[in-house]
Amino acid sequence: MIDAHHHLWTAGYAWLAEPELAPIRRDYTVDDLRQRLARAGVTRTVLVEAGRCDDAETTEFLALAAGTPEIAAVVGWADPLDPRLAEKLDAHRAGPGGAKLAGVRSQVQAEPDPGFLARPDVIDGLALIADAGLTFDLVIRAEQIPGAVVAATSLPHARLVLDHLGKPQIRSGAVAPWRAAVAGLAACPNVVAKLSGLVTEADWATWQVDDLRPYADGALEFFGPDRLLWGSDWPVVELAGGYERWLAAARDLIPAHLHAAVFTDNAARTYGLD
Repeated sequence: MIDAHHHLWTAGYAWLAEPELAPIRRDYTVDDLRQRLARAGVTRTVLVEAGRCDDAETTEFLALAAGTPEIAAVVGWADPLDPRLAEKLDAHRAGPGGAKLAGVRSQVQAEPDPGFLARPDVIDGLALIADAGLTFDLVIRAEQIPGAVVAATSLPHARLVLDHLGKPQIRSGAVAPWRAAVAGLAACPNVVAKLSGLVTEADWATWQVDDLRPYADGALEFFGPDRLLWGSDWPVVELAGGYERWLAAARDLIPAHLHAAVFTDNAARTYGLD
């Protein structure tokens, strides 16, 4: 089983200063990760950039992955508008653990422009990332999804990964707007989606599996069983029940005959794992 989306960080990451994040404001190490994986029966993972938004984090994560067999791939941080983007990607690949660089992402969700991903200069950066054989993970707000559709249709050779099913507003139960937005993106065959991050979009203390079901069902309907992959979003998931509870919920949400695809095969294919 492959966890296609988790993080590692230190307590000093700036975004952890928010008061409600105090329960996860500490260092999370490979040793912590291994304990979670052992209990859950997960054997391999994809380590995703954790919001530090600098090249050094990617360098550190790749070096860490080089000595950590459980981490099969890294999705690092990269700015698609960086004029030195190609040079930096080459440097990452040439350094320790560089063979495990499978993709990159940037914190597009923080961009004030909802059409950021539709900008020609951004699309040029995404094209460079695609030409390098890397995926681009989309961590975006619902209103940014139309821009992602423009990027996906402009770059049919790019492999785009929608993180957290586009962060639906589960607390408010607003299923219809999410379905309308995600259906358009799922119509692009070069986009896959991660069944991840849902419990922290729901009520952290009271969520039940049925609160998540409309979104998991919609993801299966739109993306199909071959373009959906599971991720824990650990340690963020510790805010809302923890790793094992979310994994059990996800296995309930996905029909058993599709488990091999969603919990292993699709992640291996998307990120080029052995």
